[in-house]
Amino acid sequence: MKSLPLTALALALGAGMSAPALAQDTTDNSSRFEPYVGVLGGLHDFDNDQYNGSPPSGYRGWLVEGVAGANYNFGKLVVGAEGAVAKGVDKDINWEYTAAGRVGFKAGKDSLFFARAGYQWTKFDDSARPAVSTNRHYDGTIYGFGVELSPADMGGTADRSNMRLRAQIDTRGDFHSFRPMVGVVAKF
Repeated sequence: MKSLPLTALALALGAGMSAPALAQDTTDNSSRFEPYVGVLGGLHDFDNDQYNGSPPSGYRGWLVEGVAGANYNFGKLVVGAEGAVAKGVDKDINWEYTAAGRVGFKAGKDSLFFARAGYQWTKFDDSARPAVSTNRHYDGTIYGFGVELSPADMGGTADRSNMRLRAQIDTRGDFHSFRPMVGVVAKF
């Protein structure tokens, strides 16, 4: 949890460096349906404090995640839903499954700022540290925010791009986990 301030600072600096490009008015306000897929990587770090239904203290894991979803653009307002499957590649997490809704707004030519909320199921690896119980399955509400930056807003000449760089931060329960993820999404 000590890396939270550093990650938040890095995201703030990244957003600040993109601010001049994002300050431009969005030229495409048409309504449209946009499915997307993506690949993300990051860390899910559970708080050391125990809470009702929490995993054992200090569980964490590095993840590779596949995400698929669809957005509907109402001009600058965007509403969507997505599902994700993450595989743990190091430490305690074996698999995570997420279903979430999201709402956001377009900025610049084609970038997106969003908030999301949903439900997540986590299965910890059998070799994870011994727990008080033998249950390795935990689930709970997940929520967070993120940004998808389009190359069109980072110096590109096109009005839109099918690729976006995505960064997001999620938490579970009552801020008892920290889950920063970064990657690439392709929209259609």
